[in-house]
Amino acid sequence: MNWHLEDIDKVLEITGSSKEGLSTTEAGKRLLEYGPNEITQVHRRSAWLLLLQQFKDFMILILVVAAIISGLLGDVTDTLVIVAIVILNAVIGFIQEYRAEKAMESLRKMTATNVQVFRDNTILSMPSDILVPGDIILLEAGNILPADIRLIEAVQVKVNEASLTGESLPVEKQTDTLNAQVLPLGDYTNMAFKGTFVTGGRGKGVVIATGMNTELGKVARLLQQPEVQTPLQKRLASFGRNLAYIILFICFVVFAIGFLKGEDVILMLMTSLSLAVAAIPEALPAVITIALAIGAKKMVRKNVLIRKLPAVETLGSVTYICTDKTGTLTLNKMTVEEIAGNDFSIYDNCNTSEKYSGNEYRLLMLAMALNNDVYRDKDNNLIGDPTEIALFEFASAAGYDKTKMEKQYPRVAEIPFDSKRKCMTTIHRYGDEFIAFTKGATEVLLQKIKDPSSVEKWQKPLDNMTGKGLRVLGFATRKFDVLPASITPDTIEEQLNLQGLTGLIDPPREEARQAVQECKTAGINPVMITGDHPVTAAVIARRLNIIETEDDRIITGAELSSMSDRDLLEIVDDIKVYARVSPEQKLNIVKALQKKGAYVAMTGDGVNDAPALKRADIGVAMGITGTDVAKEAAHMILLDDNFASIVKAVKEGRKIFDNTRRFIRYVLTGNTAEILTIFLAPFFSLPIPLLPIHILWINLVTDGLPGLALTAESAEENIMHRPPRNPKQSIFDDGLGIHVLWVGLLLASLTIGTQAYAIHVNDSHWQTMVFTVLCLGQLTYAMAIRSETLSLFRQGIFSNRALIFTVVITFILQLAIIYFPFLNMIFKTEPLSIKDLVFCIAVSMVVFVVVEAKKVIHASIRSRQ
Repeated sequence: MNWHLEDIDKVLEITGSSKEGLSTTEAGKRLLEYGPNEITQVHRRSAWLLLLQQFKDFMILILVVAAIISGLLGDVTDTLVIVAIVILNAVIGFIQEYRAEKAMESLRKMTATNVQVFRDNTILSMPSDILVPGDIILLEAGNILPADIRLIEAVQVKVNEASLTGESLPVEKQTDTLNAQVLPLGDYTNMAFKGTFVTGGRGKGVVIATGMNTELGKVARLLQQPEVQTPLQKRLASFGRNLAYIILFICFVVFAIGFLKGEDVILMLMTSLSLAVAAIPEALPAVITIALAIGAKKMVRKNVLIRKLPAVETLGSVTYICTDKTGTLTLNKMTVEEIAGNDFSIYDNCNTSEKYSGNEYRLLMLAMALNNDVYRDKDNNLIGDPTEIALFEFASAAGYDKTKMEKQYPRVAEIPFDSKRKCMTTIHRYGDEFIAFTKGATEVLLQKIKDPSSVEKWQKPLDNMTGKGLRVLGFATRKFDVLPASITPDTIEEQLNLQGLTGLIDPPREEARQAVQECKTAGINPVMITGDHPVTAAVIARRLNIIETEDDRIITGAELSSMSDRDLLEIVDDIKVYARVSPEQKLNIVKALQKKGAYVAMTGDGVNDAPALKRADIGVAMGITGTDVAKEAAHMILLDDNFASIVKAVKEGRKIFDNTRRFIRYVLTGNTAEILTIFLAPFFSLPIPLLPIHILWINLVTDGLPGLALTAESAEENIMHRPPRNPKQSIFDDGLGIHVLWVGLLLASLTIGTQAYAIHVNDSHWQTMVFTVLCLGQLTYAMAIRSETLSLFRQGIFSNRALIFTVVITFILQLAIIYFPFLNMIFKTEPLSIKDLVFCIAVSMVVFVVVEAKKVIHASIRSRQ
């Protein structure tokens, strides 16, 4: 229903109401028909269901199988460790999703207030949740709108709709019908919407929508769409499936070969199970979770709060940042930026207010200081309209403090602002005379000036300012010998002398400009999505270099509404600014970018941003100005509302991905070596080289502490000078898969070679030697892969002290297993001679030497190219 097109009488007729309101009986019937005036959640999941869903991940199921296998092999300790890892991941995932469910709760709380309602021609105060369509409600400053209403009375009513539309300024409301069929939400001046709040004036409205039928309710429905998986979740899910197939295939082949060769069936079953345990990287989910948690902790110190851990890694894949304008890229504070004096010149950088302190601009500064309703509260905070506060502050900085000026020029009368007149006048005693200061829309004041011949001269600075996206206000004066008996617009606001123009804007943050440039250096495309006016949005975008070329397009919500999804897909890569867009359109923009293969970060602070925040690959809410709904829907929160903090978060996210990939390379190489050692030994007529407990021990100590220490590596020097990684890139891209295979084969060959040599020389401790080489080989490998390009010695051996510490501790534990009699009994090991121990250490060092040599060779090749 296009309520804005209907006159008041027609609206009351359609809603079956009157200016006296509904009867209590009729309201009761409608409450049963329409239901409570509250935001509901369609698919609310119970806490138990949320918890159970944490165990459906494929990798988690593999870990459960590993726990069962370890229990069958008699290793209760390893079973308990794996179970603890599974529970840890489930609890963390449960907490994340449980908090996400609070988004809908926050929507409900936004409007859980009392409201003044006409019922039975009597004003009653009642809870807003029992409002029904047709109710007549009263509005006054400070009220939160309890429902969507069509205004039937409005006296200087201003409504702050920033949380719903993104508009930075309160909207002046009126009761006249509008003409346009389709309008942006911010242009429905004869309507007000649930969840916004009244900043000034008083009024009355008829409720035309409640609950989920309101504009806020539509946002709630959009919030109930499923979230997209992060790159890490997608990669691990794919990795888990592929790993399971490989494990099943290898176990089957090993069992079949042994069975066909006449080996003991029980032995081959145990060997196959050992292979399965060796292949499963039990520590992978836990280490990744811990790495993400450490990264999240570091980000808090950089004013970034991570709500969902996978978002830390997702930052490294982001290719687009779709950012709101107001309060994110800008200061969310109106500022006087340009002034045109009566010499028709324009002055930039108006923060240097002292240039206006002279007599030449005295009347203009007095008008700015006195023609406003700004005041200071008990805490010395300025209270009033944001535009008037900007004028107040500018005049004060120029030496025209309102308090002092009012003592010298006391106000004796006023004509309040009216949306039809578009101006406001205050009258002050001025020595033995009286002076009227009129402030308003310049085009209106130009029709009231005493000297019509000067209109053309004033038009040039006016056009100049409006072309820059500034909000232009004019100031005019008129002197009276005596105070007129009739204080009306017709008697006062005529024959005016225009004293000057002021251009105001919500200016961009200085740090945002640098952050935008850093984003572009890192291969990330910043895009502005705002509910504000397109001209203003374009000005800010150009200042921040979001728009740099003629190919960078600006598009409005009205244009978007006339486009198909296919049309949007064709041009979405070229659009840098979206203005006057609705919440659903924001969501469609994010979806279009995602269809084009982009990974999208969406910043925002209002209710209108919440659906897009949730749908985006990573939603970024503002911590200071952000609504609870936006924060609950987001993946991360900027505690300082500073766009520049996103860049720091992106750097941390890229580092965490590099370190996660480093750990995956390390653990998969070790597991590959273990698999190949057991798999290939029978082909050389060698006995099974390792016992199940040996494999479990190697997985526990080498995958655990050293692997975790690898996640503490510092960021590479060029980390913010390379493009975002391809979101579709698999874990094994960029040579990781080949690296895992050849290094795993190398370590397996060294291990099998050690076994063959020890058996050849009749060394009865051959199995302990094999066990030691495989364990120490993985430790030396950990030292070699701290960087893919830099050698350990160039990085600095002690630059990652955590890794050195864990390698030393693991080496000591391995020695304890070899030489402590009690542990010999548990792990079926035997003490090695010094000669055998040195041999094992030397063989394990081969892995380190070969991997380091490969770096040197590659560096030499690159330097020649």
